[in-house]
Amino acid sequence: MKRAFDFILAFILIVLFFPLFFIVGIVVYLTMGYPMFFKQLRPGYRENIFLIYKFRTMTDEKNKEGELLEDSLRLKGVGKFIRSLSIDELPQLFNVLKGEMSFVGPRPLLVEYLPLYNETQRKRHNVKPGITGWAQVNGRNAISWKEKFDYDVWYVENQSFFLDMQILWMTFLKVIKRSGISSSSNVSMEKFKGNQ
Repeated sequence: MKRAFDFILAFILIVLFFPLFFIVGIVVYLTMGYPMFFKQLRPGYRENIFLIYKFRTMTDEKNKEGELLEDSLRLKGVGKFIRSLSIDELPQLFNVLKGEMSFVGPRPLLVEYLPLYNETQRKRHNVKPGITGWAQVNGRNAISWKEKFDYDVWYVENQSFFLDMQILWMTFLKVIKRSGISSSSNVSMEKFKGNQ
């Protein structure tokens, strides 16, 4: 039932949002250049690796040593606006259509985190990753890693169709209010360094 819901809704939204994809792609190209999309390998269901898609929100500006500037300096006007409305997440509809992701589930994190999880945290990979999830509607990037993993595992152990509908509605409200986009000390979530 969940896979059918994901496929049908993703297909409908891709068709409806196609003009927006086109417009955002042009804006990203004109303000940040090529490529328009950010692509990165992420672990999904049962830790299988897949390629996630997003619209770019940061420039490729570098310092004198040729290293990328910190995120806060590369995230500028257009990128901030795209991220504040979660428009950067729209290309993940194609990940949902392909069956690599679901609309609701734990967010897919970096591959480099896989060796750092304890057995409880690893349970987050017992379901497909989602565009949104229980952790996202309970703080997103404004909560600690421990809280994020606790929410993810709670979702895995309590998932249901009605819970998914609740999370989707709460996500809509979060996007409208533009809350929880950044952590308290960075424009995105600080890197997970393991359980210390």
